[in-house]
Amino acid sequence: MRVVISLGGSVLAPELDPERVSGHAAAIERLADEGCELGTVVGGGGTARDYIGAARELGANEVQLDQFGIDVTRINARLLIAALGQMVDPTPAHNYDEAGDAIRRGDISVMGGVMPGQTTDAVAAALAEYVDADLLVYATGADGIYDADPNEVDDAEQYGELTPAELVDIIAPMSRDAGASAPVDLLAAKLIERSGMRTVVLDGHDPAAVEDAVLRGEHTGTDIVPTGGEEPTYWAQR
Repeated sequence: MRVVISLGGSVLAPELDPERVSGHAAAIERLADEGCELGTVVGGGGTARDYIGAARELGANEVQLDQFGIDVTRINARLLIAALGQMVDPTPAHNYDEAGDAIRRGDISVMGGVMPGQTTDAVAAALAEYVDADLLVYATGADGIYDADPNEVDDAEQYGELTPAELVDIIAPMSRDAGASAPVDLLAAKLIERSGMRTVVLDGHDPAAVEDAVLRGEHTGTDIVPTGGEEPTYWAQR
C-alpha cells in the first residue's frame, strides 16, 4: 500500500519536543514495517507563521514570505528525518521527482514545501497523485471536516464521509472568508477531486491515530471517498 501522509507543523512540532517527534517517527516506522511505501509532507506550523509575521513587518513581499515558510517546513522535515534513522532518504525532497524516486526505491521520503503560492496541503495532494498513492492522510489539528469552525461554533457538525466534489464545495466558501480556517486548503481539495484520491482527514496529535487509519481504516475523522470508490485492498486483507 502506497501512502502519503501530510503531517501538520502544529501537530509535529508545536514546540521543540524530541519525544513528540520520536512518537510520530515511530508510527511511520511501524507503517513501513507493515509494508507501506511512504511519503511524508511536513508543514511549518506556528514557527513558520512567526517568521512570516516578522518578515512581513520588515517589508518582505508575498513570494519572499512564502520562501520563509518553505524554509521552515524543510527544517521540520529534517527534524523528522533525524528521528527516522536508516529507513529514510536522508535529505528532504525538494520536488516531486526526488520524493517519487525515494519512495519507489523503498525509502521513506520526507519533504516540506516546494514553491511559493502552494501550501503543504497541496504538496501532499500533488505528491499522492504523482506517485499513484492508494491513500492520502491529513494529520491535522482538527478531527476531520466540519460545516463550521468547531473552535468557534459549539454545534458545528462533522462530516463522516464526503466525495471529493463535496469536499471542494465545502472548502471553497471557507477559503473566501477572512480569517477562516479549514483542515485542508482549496487547491488541495481540487487536486484530490482531480485525482479521485482516497483521503482521510483526522486529528493527528496522537501518532497512533494515523497508524490505525492506514492499517485498519479506523479513525474518528472524515473519509473522502471517490464516487464508486472501494475500500483499499490492504484493509480488506487485514
